[in-house]
Amino acid sequence: MQLRRGFSNSLIAGALGLASVFFLSTAPVRADQSTDDLLGKAFEEIESNRLDQAFNSIEALLRAKPNFRLAYLIKGDLLLARGHALKTFGNAPRGPSEQLNDLRAEARARLHAYRDRPSRDRVPRYLMQMREDQRYAIVVDNKRSRLYLYQNENGRPRFVADYYISTGKGGGEKTREGDEKTPVGVYHVTASLPKNKLSDFYGSGAFPISYPNEWDKRHGRKGHGIWLHGTPSDTYSRAPRASNGCVVLANADLDALSNKLQIGLTPVIISEQVEWLSLDDWDAERNALNTEIERWRNDWESIDTERYLTHYSKRFSADRENYSDWVRHKRHVNAGKSWIKLHLSNFSMFRNPGKDELVVVTFDQNYRSNNLSNTMKKRQYWTKEGGKWRIVYEGAA
Repeated sequence: MQLRRGFSNSLIAGALGLASVFFLSTAPVRADQSTDDLLGKAFEEIESNRLDQAFNSIEALLRAKPNFRLAYLIKGDLLLARGHALKTFGNAPRGPSEQLNDLRAEARARLHAYRDRPSRDRVPRYLMQMREDQRYAIVVDNKRSRLYLYQNENGRPRFVADYYISTGKGGGEKTREGDEKTPVGVYHVTASLPKNKLSDFYGSGAFPISYPNEWDKRHGRKGHGIWLHGTPSDTYSRAPRASNGCVVLANADLDALSNKLQIGLTPVIISEQVEWLSLDDWDAERNALNTEIERWRNDWESIDTERYLTHYSKRFSADRENYSDWVRHKRHVNAGKSWIKLHLSNFSMFRNPGKDELVVVTFDQNYRSNNLSNTMKKRQYWTKEGGKWRIVYEGAA
């Protein structure tokens, strides 16, 4: 019987009708073949009506990942298809509907990601500039159930790998404790929790991230304990929306990721859906904000307080100071200055993926003047107002 193209789409939503004879294979899995590679290969073989090869690919996948439940479900469908046409993906009429729906959702997410991998000439909009010692950056796409790893290659993000993930049952944009949502924003890895310090639920380890950040706190967002972590030992992967707000990877994927993470340095940018830019557009956005930050630095050095203050939004806050308090303080301080020198280093810029047009800027600040010298790590949030970049928050990082 000719395979209908609908079978591959049944992994998304539809039906299939096929019959064939399957042959087992003992071919080893190459070390460079990921779960998604093997699963994608099986999808392509099913779509091309090469069902014996598809069965072999699923068998190879199960030998490599014996606790991968989705692969067992696909294997079962392929076996059942030998005898009769199948009406949907996951043909287990007496099976638990919730678990089957979870596996169908995982199949859809994996298939979409396999077919729509990011182009090498496009980058996530959020990675505007990494500091030199930030070796890698993580970008999470809640909608696609995907985590992307980028390497800092002379200041330009280079795609390295992507992984299937599970995120919050409640969706994205966390606002309160217990809402089971995954936060959206710019965060950093803050710690490494080894397997022997955790219950089996967290798998091979965990990496807490810095939620809530300064912007979350300003907007009253509550909660804590948002981690990147693994899966229980009897579970290869979880449904796309299955966590209490954390980002969950297969243990093998977390292990592959773990040696790339730098505590206190690696950015973790969580989006509802990643925005991609061409390298030309990425360069243009980065250069425009860099130019504005340099103007801010020059205007501070000029001791022209009024010109300096034009870089700040009327919605500005700095720790416990609002805009009016900040203006009063700056005018008072600058009245006693005869010269100021400002040097910025270890510079990073990450666009916030939330609804606000916002960029998180972090740097080491070396400040010298006629009556004060200090160094600090500073964080600013820049926002667009009337087409102009202005600082809406500033404080110690």
